[in-house]
Amino acid sequence: MSVFVDAHAHVNAPEFDADRYAVLARARAGGVAVILDVALSGPEPMFERALAIAEAHEGIYLALGVHPHDAKTYTAEVEERLLELSAHPKVIAWGEIGLDYHYDHSPREVQREVFRRQLQVAERRGLPIIIHSREAEADTLALLQERGSRLRGLMHCFTGSRELARRCVELGLYISFSGILTFRNASALVEVARDLPRERILIETDCPYLAPVPYRGKRNEPLFVREVARRLADAWGESLEVVARQTAENFLTLFADRLAPRDARRLRDGGAL
Repeated sequence: MSVFVDAHAHVNAPEFDADRYAVLARARAGGVAVILDVALSGPEPMFERALAIAEAHEGIYLALGVHPHDAKTYTAEVEERLLELSAHPKVIAWGEIGLDYHYDHSPREVQREVFRRQLQVAERRGLPIIIHSREAEADTLALLQERGSRLRGLMHCFTGSRELARRCVELGLYISFSGILTFRNASALVEVARDLPRERILIETDCPYLAPVPYRGKRNEPLFVREVARRLADAWGESLEVVARQTAENFLTLFADRLAPRDARRLRDGGAL
C-alpha cells in the first residue's frame, strides 16, 4: 500500500469531536502515515487541546501559530505561550501564519506586523513555517523576501499564481496543494502543479474544509488526501504510487529532524503502518 502524508489538517477542529478516533483510523487504514495537524487560533485558541490529540496518536504532529484572521488577538502573552508549547517534540512547525485580504477579519496593517513578528519568532525557535496567503500575493512575497534565504516551510493550500509559486520555491519554500486541485475550475492551478519542481510539492486536505471531488459538500478528512494525490498523478502523467512516494519524501526532507524515527522510516521506505 502507498504511504501518504496529509501536510495540513485541522483534526483538532470541533467538527471531529464526535468521531475523531474513527476518522483517524480510516486514514491510517487508507495509508495516511503522517498528519500535520494545525492548531486553531482565535479568542479561545485550541493549542493545548491540539497538543493532547497529537500526544495521543502516533503519526500526528502539530503546528502552532496565530492565523491572520486572529492577528488582532496576538499579544506578548500569546507569543510566550506559543514559545513554551512549541518546545514539545510533537510540535514541528509554526503556523498557520500569513495574510488574508479576502475576509479582513483583522486589519491589514495588524496582519502584516503579526506575520512579520511570527516569521522572526519561528526562525528563532528553528521551526519551519506554514503560510496562509489569500488575495495578498504582493505583500506576502514582500514580507517573505525580508527574511531572505533563511526560509524553511510551505505555502499551504496554494491557489496563487505561477509567479508566486516560482518565487516561493526560489526562497526555499514547498508548495502544498489541497482538494481545490480537483475542482472543475482548477485548470490553471493544475498547470502550476505540473510545472513546479516535483521535489518541492506537498499534498494536504485542510480538513474539515475543502473536501475534494468526489466528496465536495461533505466534511473533509485526512483519508481524502488520496484524491489530491490522484489528481496530481493525472497532472504528472504518473501513477498514484509515484506521487505518494515523492510527496512523502518531500515532507520527510522538510521535517526529517523533527519526526519520530519510526515515522521517518515509514516515509522513507513506504513501510507498512
